[in-house]
Amino acid sequence: MATYKGIQGFSIQNLSADPSNLIEGQVWYNSTSNVWKVGELTTAGAWATGNNMNTARQELTGAGTQTAGLAIGGDLDPPSTGATEEYDGNSWTSSTSLSTARNYLAAAGTQTAAVAFGGTPNLTNTEEYNGATWTNNPTGLNTGRNALAGAGTQTAALAFGGNTGSPSGATEEYNGSTWTSNPTGLNTARQRLAGCGTQTAGLAFGGIFSGPTITGATEEYNGSTWTSNPTGLNTARFELNRSGSGIQTAALAFGGSSSPTVGAATEEYDGSTWTSSPASMNTARNNLAGAGSQAAALGFGGNAGSGVGVTAATEEWLGAGSPTTKTITVS
Repeated sequence: MATYKGIQGFSIQNLSADPSNLIEGQVWYNSTSNVWKVGELTTAGAWATGNNMNTARQELTGAGTQTAGLAIGGDLDPPSTGATEEYDGNSWTSSTSLSTARNYLAAAGTQTAAVAFGGTPNLTNTEEYNGATWTNNPTGLNTGRNALAGAGTQTAALAFGGNTGSPSGATEEYNGSTWTSNPTGLNTARQRLAGCGTQTAGLAFGGIFSGPTITGATEEYNGSTWTSNPTGLNTARFELNRSGSGIQTAALAFGGSSSPTVGAATEEYDGSTWTSSPASMNTARNNLAGAGSQAAALGFGGNAGSGVGVTAATEEWLGAGSPTTKTITVS
């Protein structure tokens, strides 16, 4: 007679906590909650509400992954803050604040090796985080600005776009020590945009250009020049997930404003086109931050609009095909 182990390759386990490396079809008994559970793959992406940050804020930036995220700076409405928090996949823990409190900044890297740069008012300030403290780099951005986007790592970061008094297309590369300006900037100069990817394969999307005009423009960076994609976001918007989630060929856009409406729309990029997801964020908001990948993203903070204002809300995104835990119920 066929057995579960013979079919699946493993036995049913009695565990005090759900497994961290979930396998599709895995069944176990959770002795803490006294329920049977099973692992299955999601057929469509969905947002799940997580625990709030300790400090509610907007105009912040983020770095890291869904299970090792980093929230940096922002605006308390008002004033600006340097607050830094680490996310472990369940809760946020406050860490050492930035040396220079600021909002509308950008960042790149991981929870234990991040770099933060720019911010209001048109700052050049660059700081590096080692998982415990921030260290000032005396060599800042060549173009001081706020409302910019970032991508890459602590030793190979990319800064692009922003506000210098007007929308900017300025692009700079960081080698862990100094910033080098690229004479070829964004094709569409803009501020309050989002970005993700690496220093040699970056992605810029959304923002504001030419005064108050909102754009869905998408551009790809190859380490030298930006190339415009004629297919932009389906929902043109700004103030979306700054320091966005994913890579150039698998990105995620969420939240933002199509003024004056605060949004919750989610879109996935495959390196060619954006596809709107039927799943929207649970908390519509703009001026939020993002981290993670297209399959496992993290959205946090922002402004939820009239009557709510600055928020500490955190949400986790699981894309189609990601493993998820379901409780087995009987009647």
